[in-house]
Amino acid sequence: MHLELRHLRSLRAIHEQGGLARAAEILNLTQSALSHQIKALEEQAGVELFLRKTKPLRLSAAGMRLLRTAEQVLPLIDSAEAEFRAVELGRAGRLHVAMECHHCFDWLLPVLDQFRRAWPEVDLDIRTSLALKALPALVRGQVDLVISSDPEEMPGVTYQPLFDYAPTMVVPANHPLVAKGYADPADLAGETLITYPMDRARLDVFSQFLDPAGVTPAHHRQVEQTAVALMLIASGRGVAVMPDWVLRAQAGNPELALLPLGPDGMLRRLYAALREDDLSQPYMAHVLRLVRTEPVRMMRGLSYARTTRRMPEDGRAGV
Repeated sequence: MHLELRHLRSLRAIHEQGGLARAAEILNLTQSALSHQIKALEEQAGVELFLRKTKPLRLSAAGMRLLRTAEQVLPLIDSAEAEFRAVELGRAGRLHVAMECHHCFDWLLPVLDQFRRAWPEVDLDIRTSLALKALPALVRGQVDLVISSDPEEMPGVTYQPLFDYAPTMVVPANHPLVAKGYADPADLAGETLITYPMDRARLDVFSQFLDPAGVTPAHHRQVEQTAVALMLIASGRGVAVMPDWVLRAQAGNPELALLPLGPDGMLRRLYAALREDDLSQPYMAHVLRLVRTEPVRMMRGLSYARTTRRMPEDGRAGV
């Protein structure tokens, strides 16, 4: 027996409408075409599917068994077709995000909360286990968007600039560097440096500040939570370098001082990496807009103990 989806749809329509004429209208067929379709199906099955002498037209026992199959299969098919249509129209898809910055949770979670309300049909997830291998995972299709400050040339990957940020040193308020007004790499040689538990190459304080100068801090301590790191610093147990937007709430903290790296400060740029083929997706364009605006709101009002650079509200760095 060669059973097609159109057979199941026709059987269901006839049962629901109670006759060939109304069912044919629903199915956009002529009554004759529908009658021939059912007759051909019955010949294949070797049994009658309808009790033709009844009004309204009723299914036979064999027809009822086939109807149960239709009621199980057709909703699944209809759902799959709706999903494909949504994908084609750009309403559905997948957005699995990985980050190469431990502290990005501070602004990314509010962004994704806004996003999921606007795009409920997009499968959303954060893949934290891929933090150190996020860009290769993007190429392999394991994730769809990577937050990174270190672009690498990779086939089929595009980097969309998000915003500039200033890596900023946090020290106790009574630290000698406060009088100097900024930090040089040599100033960290005798310090306990507190960082997030990340690969050293992914930490700005090493890759952009200490390593180029050939300086190693006296001690290196890793701490998971920003709040814990700040408590340790306030207690005089170390110093840290964090993005300015992470420190937005500490600008008025009397126990801490925020200092630029170098007399002119340092500026870095954060990017969203994604596959070039996904750039045209409407939901991807929306999430990019969100990740550019939320951090800017977080940075408003930030000021250093001494600074020569400031982040304007449009997200671009100013001199």
